[in-house]
Parts: sequence; structure tokens; C-alpha cells
Amino acid sequence: MGIPHLPKWPLPSSRSKKQEQANSLITKTYVLDGLELPVEIRRNRRARRITLSIDAQTGTPQLVIPRGTSYAEALKFLHRESDWILNKIDELPPRVLFEDGAGVPLLGRKCRIRHLPLLPPEVCREGDELVVGGRDKDVKYRVTEWLTNAALQKLTELAQQKMRSLGRSSAKVSVRDPKTRWGSCSEQGYLSFSWRLILAPPSVMDYVVAHEVAHLNEFDHGPNFWLLVERLCPRHRMPKHWLTRHGAKLLRYG
Repeated sequence: MGIPHLPKWPLPSSRSKKQEQANSLITKTYVLDGLELPVEIRRNRRARRITLSIDAQTGTPQLVIPRGTSYAEALKFLHRESDWILNKIDELPPRVLFEDGAGVPLLGRKCRIRHLPLLPPEVCREGDELVVGGRDKDVKYRVTEWLTNAALQKLTELAQQKMRSLGRSSAKVSVRDPKTRWGSCSEQGYLSFSWRLILAPPSVMDYVVAHEVAHLNEFDHGPNFWLLVERLCPRHRMPKHWLTRHGAKLLRYG
């Protein structure tokens, strides 16, 4: 499907010690062209070559290396690709931290975080402000929690509406923070979405929900699937295009 469901990794307890070692993850700090960067290096026993990517949320370079490849070889690869790494990091949208004074788009409408430490440790929306009480160090956590709960409520409502239009009973809806998908539909009919959709315009959230609910009836992307998406979300091409152009910005909040 266009926004495929998340992979199901085995629990750590089900792995052997050799498997754990073969798929180990370490984070090291390297200096590339005078810039200190944390780099995640994961050894994967199934990898056949070194691969490099950039975490869209944090801007952290991520290396996957095959079993038998030394960290010295990985470092050489990293330095060879330093120009590519720095260019990709420069291309990322600006990071917006959840802190006092930060602007946050709530369903496409700009809100501002206002931290009042003497208030109770909770979040309350007052007009175009998200008022956050409690300790300064907890602001990020509380805003993220509030947005996640708001997203779950809105996404559940939308999913139920669209499922009823298909004559279906309600399905289990959850929200997570995936790095590469806005939504997923499992073979068991479970719907999962990114909480970051609460930061997008309402039409975008509506499209992603329509996309995943349509997969309850049509699991591939054939003509019948897109006809169903059009039925559930008329003029869906505009929000789909919006996600392509602006989706990366949503990953930079938090």
C-alpha cells in the first residue's frame, strides 16, 4: 500500500546473543569538515553493503554496515560521503523545538506555546495559545502528549465516519511517531497514524485517513482503490501533493 504498515520486529528476548551482536547499534560522534555530528552505526547481519541515510527528524546520519565490516571501514565511508551528508542536513527544514514562544501549526492553524511554570503541570488551549504549566524541562513532553491525544481523538472520529460510509464497524485506531509513514493498515484491519498529522491542514488528515480506510476494502493500489479514496475524500490530490511538498516540515517539530 502507499503508506505501508510498520514492520514487526521480534522482541529482544526472542533473539539469540549472536543475533543481538550482529544487529547492534552504537552512536559515535565524528567530526566532518569541522562539524561535530552524532552518527548512528547499526551492524545488520542481512546487509550486503554499507548504506547511509539521514534521520528526517533529528538530522542524524545513520550507517548500516554488514557483518564483517569494521568500524574503521565505516568511518572511511562516512568521510567519503561527507559532502552528501552535509548537503542533506542543510536541506532539512528548520527544527522547531517545543518550548516557550514556539509556533506550532494545529490542524494548519498557527498556535504559540506559552509556558507558565506556576500553573498546574498540564496543557490547555486558549484561543491561539497552548498554555503549558509545570517545570520548563517538561514542556516538550507535555506538548507532545497533548498533541498526540488530540490527534488520536480526531483521527478516530474521522476513521469511524469513513468506515460507517462503507458499512463497516469501527476498527482499532492508534497513533505513533513513525519516521517514514503517515499511516498504515494491517492485514488484521488495525489502523495506525502519525500523531504529526495534527500539525497538518484538516484536508491532509482527511486524505490520509481515507487512504488507510480504503485499504480495509482494497489492499493494493489498483483502480478500485483510488476510486474508493475519491469517494471517501473528494479532491484528494491536493492534500496528497501538500504532503509531498511539506511533509518533511512536520517531522522537524518536537
